[in-house]
Order: sequence, then C-alpha cells, then structure tokens
Amino acid sequence: MKLVSKTAPGSNTKFSEAEWQVRVDLAAAHRMAVLQGFNEGIFNHLTATIPGKPGSFLVNPFGLYWSEVTASNLIEVSFDGKVLHGDGEIERSAFCIHAPIHKLAAHAGCVLHTHMPYCSALTRLEDPQIEPIGQTEVLLQDQIAYDADYTGLAHDPEEGARLAGVLGDKKILFMANHGVAVVAPTVAQAYDTLFYLERACQVQLYAMWTGQKRKKVKQSTVDYMREQVKTPSMYGGQRPYVHHFAALKRVLDRREPDYKE
Repeated sequence: MKLVSKTAPGSNTKFSEAEWQVRVDLAAAHRMAVLQGFNEGIFNHLTATIPGKPGSFLVNPFGLYWSEVTASNLIEVSFDGKVLHGDGEIERSAFCIHAPIHKLAAHAGCVLHTHMPYCSALTRLEDPQIEPIGQTEVLLQDQIAYDADYTGLAHDPEEGARLAGVLGDKKILFMANHGVAVVAPTVAQAYDTLFYLERACQVQLYAMWTGQKRKKVKQSTVDYMREQVKTPSMYGGQRPYVHHFAALKRVLDRREPDYKE
C-alpha cells in the first residue's frame, strides 16, 4: 500500500495515501459543518471507515470544537471501542451509535450524525416526514428511514444496532425527538446528502409556517423523476456530489487551510 509523508503530531506513524484522503475529507466535513451551522457545540459525530482497515473508524477526539478538527488529530477507534491511533477519548454515544452502524450497514463507509436545526425540528413533530413539495424533497424521500422510538441517550451499542436495523439499506435516518444520521460509502457523498437534506427540511418548514396548503408534486412526476436519477448526470466522469464537495474544500483552502494538517 502506498504511503504518504503525513504524520500525526509527535508521531512517526505514516498513513496510507487512502487513509490520509479520508482524514482530509472528514476534517473538511467537520469544518464545513461549522460554517453551515450544522454543528451543536462539541457534540454530534462525523465518522468514516478507513480503506484497507476493516473493523475500525475515524472520529474526532471528544472535547474539540469542530473548527479545531484536522486530518491528523482524528483518532482511530476499533468496533469494540479501543483507541488504536491518536490521542483523546471517544464520546460514549459516538461509539454506541456509529460502531454498530459501520459494522452492520455495508454502505456506511461514512456516518454523519447531527442535530441540525431544521432536520431536528421535523423529528420533533408527530409526523416528521419529508413531503413531495419540491424536487429536492422528492429525490430524498425514498432514501429516508424513520425511527419512531426515542429511547434516551445512546449509551449502549445495542441502541446503535437497533438504529442500524431501522436504517436498513436507506441513506438517511430520521431519529424521533433527536436528530438525523446520513450514511454513504464516502465522505463526499454523505456530506452532499446532509447539505441537501437540511435545505429540504428548511424549505418545508418555511412552507408550513405560511399556514397555506402545501402543493404536492404529482405522483406521476415523482415516479418519472425517480427514473431520471437512476442514470445521474456525470460531469468530467464524476458525480455531482464529487464536484460539490471539492468546491467546499476549495472554500476551506482559502479560509481554513489547516484542516489538512
């Protein structure tokens, strides 16, 4: 496996090129989440598995504000909760939610759990479902699983296993009275979904606040749109989410380039 000359502060450990890229992308996701208002203090968790290292994942050390996260200060944690590399502690619910989802959901290379305000507002409603009232909402609808049971603080891995069961093969989990989780094979894909999910919830709430009856997209159009995205547009041989995340990293390159350290 090719190695790159990147080392953790105070360490001679080299990361593989593939691991370093995941670290950079995950650090970028933390930084951009702050800029876009997706974070909640020092809590919530963004994690990713490491290519070629089954059985572990990367997470930020507990206590860091997300704007302090860098590629090298992320810690590697095993699925049984042991810190394998790096300094710091893993927050209990980060382990109990993320380890089981990474382990049990084959498509969960990245798991982003947040209490973003608009998404979280919908999870507080008796009916939290995204409505087919616009194209973003329509394209997200069939990717969402809804958990109807808030069971308290996630301090047991069994809760993460339960959530993984509710998620199934979906990409988005609405957690009742709580927040959301987005999963995808890569950080870029997961963050792209996270961004558009929050925008969809924001627009739906704005529409609800008008007090007027919401105009839903015809089912025939919904069905047509879902067929359209089965062959998504490719730009330069890359999916749109790749370009979106690359653009976000360019913003960080100008504003907070130390995320890559």
